[in-house]
Amino acid sequence: MPIKTLLDFRDPEACKRMVIKIGSALLVDNSGRVEVEWLRTIVNEIWTAREMGIDVVVVSSGSIAIGAKQLDFEEGGRRTLAEAQASASVGQIELASVWRQLLAERDLTAAQMLLTLDDFESRRRYLNISATLRRLLKSGVVPVVNENDTIATGEIRFGDNDRLAARVAQACQADGVILLTDVDGLYDKHPDEPDAERLDEVHGVTDEIHAMADTESGSGLGSGGMTAKLLAAEIAEKAGIALAIVNGKAENPLARAMASQAATLFLPQRDESGRRAWIGGRMRFAGSIKVDDGCVRAVRNGKSVLAAGVIGADGDFERGDIIPVFDVTGNMIAKGLVEYDANDVEAIMGMQKDDQEAILGHAPRSAVMHRDHLVLM
Repeated sequence: MPIKTLLDFRDPEACKRMVIKIGSALLVDNSGRVEVEWLRTIVNEIWTAREMGIDVVVVSSGSIAIGAKQLDFEEGGRRTLAEAQASASVGQIELASVWRQLLAERDLTAAQMLLTLDDFESRRRYLNISATLRRLLKSGVVPVVNENDTIATGEIRFGDNDRLAARVAQACQADGVILLTDVDGLYDKHPDEPDAERLDEVHGVTDEIHAMADTESGSGLGSGGMTAKLLAAEIAEKAGIALAIVNGKAENPLARAMASQAATLFLPQRDESGRRAWIGGRMRFAGSIKVDDGCVRAVRNGKSVLAAGVIGADGDFERGDIIPVFDVTGNMIAKGLVEYDANDVEAIMGMQKDDQEAILGHAPRSAVMHRDHLVLM
C-alpha cells in the first residue's frame, strides 16, 4: 500500500522505511554550533518511528557549515573547493559525534556513510550501498548519510543533499522521504508574497511546478533550494517513493507537520524496478542522442529506440553507458542503456536495419536502446 497522505508516514503498513533529510540551516546555528536541543527532538521522533516498526535512514547536512566556523572561513566555507573540502573534513567529525551521542541516549546505534555521486552512478557500487544500508537496518542501526565533501569535486558530487536523499531512498527501497527545511512546502510564488499559496499535494513534477521554485538557499548555509527539492521529488516519484517537504524550524517537526498537515506531499507516479529506478536516477552522462517525433511516439508507447529514428548523437559515449534521449526541441524524454558507441550511432542514424550491416561490418543489434533498458522521464 503506497503512501497517499502525510499521515501515512506514521503507518508501518504504508511506510515501512523512510529517509529523513536535514538541512544545514536547521542543524547549525550562526556560530557554527549544532542545534543540539532541536536535534534531540528529531532523535526522539526517530525513536518513535522505530518503536512503530518503521526503519529510518538519516541524510544529514551540516559538516561544511560546522567546519567553516571552526576554521574561520568566509562564505560558509564555500568560497573555494579546497575550503569546502577542508571544512567538511573538520566538521564531519563533530557532526558524527553528535549523532552518535544523541542516538545513544535512546539506545540506538548510529552508522556513518559518506557517499559521492560516483558511488550511485556505478551500478556495482550502487548495489554495495544498497546491501550495506539494508544490513544496517536489519541490525537495528540508524544510518547517517552525508555527501563525502572531503573528496567530491564538481564532476562527482550531488551539490545538494536533497537529491542524495532521493537516491538513498532508492538504494534502501524506502517508501517515503521527508525533506526538513525552513519553509512549509512548495508555494505557487515566493512565500514572502502575501497571496502566495502552499500546494498540499503534487501529482507529478511538471514544467509548471518547476516554474514555482526558488533556486536560492535562503540561509546561506546550505547548497540547495526549492529547485533541488523538486529534482529530488522527480527522482523519488519515478521510483514509487513519496516525498514531503516539511518545515523543520520548530521542535518535533514531524509530529507538528502531521498534526497541522502543513507540508507539500509529492505522490509517487510510477514504481520502477530496482534496475530501472537506478537508470532513471542517473545524473551524469558521457553523451546523449536526439530522436525524431516518430521515435518519441514509439518510445512513449513502450517501443525501443531504433537507428531510423535517431537524428543526432553528442559526446563520447560507449556501448553499455546510460545516456539521455532528447526530442527535437531539446526536452529529455528518456534515459537508457545504449547498444552502440557514439561513432557507430552517428554512422547508422536514420538508417533502416537492412542498410546498417554494410556500414558496421557486422549484423546490427536489435535497437540503439532496447525498451527493457529504457526509462521514460
